[in-house]
Amino acid sequence: MGKPVVFMFSGQGSQYYQMGNELYLQNPVFREWMNRLDRIALSMLGQSVVNQLYGQEKRKSDIFDRTIHTHPAIFMVQYALAQILLESGIRPDLVFGVSLGEFVSAAVAGVMEAEKLLELVIKQAVLLEGCCPDGSMLAIIDDCAVYGEIPVIYENSELASVNYPGHFVVSGEKGKIKKIESFLREKGIIHQELPVSYGFHSSLIDPAAARYANFLRHYHCTDAKVPIVSGLYGNIINQLPEQYFWDIARMPMQLPKAVRELEDMRDCLYLDLGQGTLTNFIRRNLTGDSHSEVYPIITPFGSELRCLAKVKSLF
Repeated sequence: MGKPVVFMFSGQGSQYYQMGNELYLQNPVFREWMNRLDRIALSMLGQSVVNQLYGQEKRKSDIFDRTIHTHPAIFMVQYALAQILLESGIRPDLVFGVSLGEFVSAAVAGVMEAEKLLELVIKQAVLLEGCCPDGSMLAIIDDCAVYGEIPVIYENSELASVNYPGHFVVSGEKGKIKKIESFLREKGIIHQELPVSYGFHSSLIDPAAARYANFLRHYHCTDAKVPIVSGLYGNIINQLPEQYFWDIARMPMQLPKAVRELEDMRDCLYLDLGQGTLTNFIRRNLTGDSHSEVYPIITPFGSELRCLAKVKSLF
């Protein structure tokens, strides 16, 4: 029996202009789903997310952080990529989402139609822009224990996620995050500000909570047809509570706990359908005796068709 196949989906902070463009231009399944989902975005936002994402004037190095564009773009690209694999006969034994990626997990698991979930994604983005103050997120490459040991960090931010023992992310007000950055530069600690406009996984987005909860009441989930590895809870679930699609934006993520849950069962074949960051995070969480494998498809370095062909060759 082969290794269980895990489809992985990532969230805010790893997106960039032109992600998936090689597939959009050359893969009809990907293009069909991107255009189909884009019609929903156009009806809700009055503008095309595909045009925003793949505009000829947009370079990969340009900052892509407008939430009403990035939220749907992240969902659309990952869901369209999943459809390529599904139509090729590659089916997941589990789906694993982190943060915004949990919307895509829910869609692939059959909890709700992809179109309805995209509506939830877009509505969340609209409410964040309309209700919440600007914020920042900062990835810090150091032992996560320093978060509780250094006052300038914990007094000016909230812990958003621990991605592996030497990498964590904090959220906070822009000015306070700048203060943390200055301290880290002085100490020679590697860090990187994420391309986001809001402090996800922190109290900074609480002003949108009540209105989003009211919106969620009109949507209903069914039991998952594929087990969901929850980045929120750090374990495997088959049912999503009513507030789940808010909590995945508001609460801290538990990536290492989720990976341990999977690895304790057996070695896995992890397919990163996001923008490549989860590939590194998963590898960093694997123990030395693990025989799990991790493969990305979309990365800022291109070669999307080649990476897709490599993944297909595994089956």
